[in-house]
Amino acid sequence: MWNRETQFTALVKALSNDLYRYAFWLCRHREQAEDLVQETFARAWRAMDNLRDDRAARAWLLVTLRREHARLYERIRPAQTDIDPDSVPGLYRDLDSSTEAWALRRQLALLPIEYSEPLVLQVIGGYSGEEIASMLDLTPAAVTTRLFRARQQLRRALRADPEDLEVAAR
Repeated sequence: MWNRETQFTALVKALSNDLYRYAFWLCRHREQAEDLVQETFARAWRAMDNLRDDRAARAWLLVTLRREHARLYERIRPAQTDIDPDSVPGLYRDLDSSTEAWALRRQLALLPIEYSEPLVLQVIGGYSGEEIASMLDLTPAAVTTRLFRARQQLRRALRADPEDLEVAAR
């Protein structure tokens, strides 16, 4: 049987990178993403006894991180600066570097958050519609609608942008 500290250490090792990538995607600021992950793990440590199923830990931590991000914006609207994505270790590791993939990532970044977040959780996180609904406090039907609209907007934008693909290839 694992003790609390061993279980927590295993969670941190297994999920730190995923949480950091999600935090960076949410706030687009390296230090802020690091702070969000740290606060998420601090909250997780305090609530560790409430975690009944280790298989639910990833979703539980992502929801906690998302709520921490929302709390941050309730308190203060932090100043944001653009950073070079290449300066974020592991952010684009193993990404397809083709022109089409670049255009897709660019269009995904332009989607409204209410469409991009469920899509990222499904495609990158591997969550089901039910799990996403639970994480985002939505109905499963709302998640399905948002996923459909996100894909529809991406499809439309990528069809309308053939010149962008040529520019990116240069």
